[in-house]
Amino acid sequence: MSARILVVDDIAANLRLLEARLNAEYYDVSLAASGPEALLRAEEWMPDVILLDVMMPGMDGYEVCRRLKANAATAHIPVVMVTALVDPVERVRGLEAGADDFLSKPVDHQTLFARLRALLRMKQVLDAFRLRAETALGLGFEPPPPPPETVAGASVLLATEDVNEAELLTGVLSADGVTLRLTSSAAQAWQALAEGSFDLALLSLSLDGGEGLRFASRLRAQAATRDLPVLLIADADQRAQVLRGFDLGANDHVLRPVDTNELRARVRNQVRRRRYQERLRADLDRSLELAVTDSLTGLRNRRYVTRHMEGLLRNGSATLLMLDVDRFKAVNDTYGHAAGDVVLKQVALRIRALLRAEDVVARFGGEEFVVAMAETGVEEALQIADRLRLAMADEPVQVGPDLALTITASIGVAMSQGSETLDQLMAAADTALYRAKARGRNRVEMATPEDWQRQQGQGVA
Repeated sequence: MSARILVVDDIAANLRLLEARLNAEYYDVSLAASGPEALLRAEEWMPDVILLDVMMPGMDGYEVCRRLKANAATAHIPVVMVTALVDPVERVRGLEAGADDFLSKPVDHQTLFARLRALLRMKQVLDAFRLRAETALGLGFEPPPPPPETVAGASVLLATEDVNEAELLTGVLSADGVTLRLTSSAAQAWQALAEGSFDLALLSLSLDGGEGLRFASRLRAQAATRDLPVLLIADADQRAQVLRGFDLGANDHVLRPVDTNELRARVRNQVRRRRYQERLRADLDRSLELAVTDSLTGLRNRRYVTRHMEGLLRNGSATLLMLDVDRFKAVNDTYGHAAGDVVLKQVALRIRALLRAEDVVARFGGEEFVVAMAETGVEEALQIADRLRLAMADEPVQVGPDLALTITASIGVAMSQGSETLDQLMAAADTALYRAKARGRNRVEMATPEDWQRQQGQGVA
């Protein structure tokens, strides 16, 4: 399913122009011509991003944004305000109302699409954690409290070659209770990251003579810093580098000369989002540990993944991978259940090492594992499944000082078509898995249209 963009503007020509450009990039687009219509459409349609005009009669964009962020149902949706106003005060006003970014009219479409890609990546991660929170609530756990509005106590890494700029930003952010660690080179910044944890990285694109982008790319490539928000500091003539930075995973930017109020607002937004993500991650993992974790492998159990898949299907599309260890009974019968347990633990480790943070892997029962994924294309799903298959067979499992067992796995893949029940999705994946076994094991099979027709014809519900 394509990302959904809600465009809000009281001028019909502006609506149609943006609709055409977004459709050309394969986004699903909905239109609203007023503030009240936008609020209603946002709650009914649940877009992934809202492009919101500022200057509208009656209810302006600022008020619309405030109401969106005050509504628990729509507070998580990124908002990009679109305006002809160029006064920095107006940008700060929008950011304080909860907007994630500003675009100036006439809209530069290259900038628009770069910002959309960055916001959609961020929302995908936060949606995964929100869905886990809903799963926990359905299992009887209280959701974690929201993070505080203040950013006092936040730790920010500042990497800039400009000493005067470092002093200015330190003074500005210290007024909000933010602690800065100052570095003047990529090497110093990496040393600081190794020595402590941070809520945000402020990164000059001119660092090390223009190597700031390389540093930003490395941040996203390293597991320890992959989720760290990055706010770029750029010169006015570095527009191309800023756009490239968004493609590499940067979250936001400010232009020099830095407007201090705008910087404070953008830092607050990024730190709050970081704290929200970390709070969800820590509290949910802790509260769910005993109830929804398989005690042998440490993976989620059948109870949890069932709830999670139901949530994925309610919110859109879902992909299910069903993996079964080949000839596992022979392992137990020949070498004992202790050896079988070692095999299952190793299978779990190999699966988990290859999956994205937003994917959920669970032990479904016995030697069967499932992987639940959202918004995955056919080719990507098959590639992931084949990587898992290869990870099983490539290296023997050491079950004792003198015993290493070669294991393989068969995998069935099914992707929801739009209106299936969870039972139908699981039955289709199971049928594909059975076919992989029948065709020689150690292979991946995708559920076919005939498999889906068979489930529907049998009335699986």
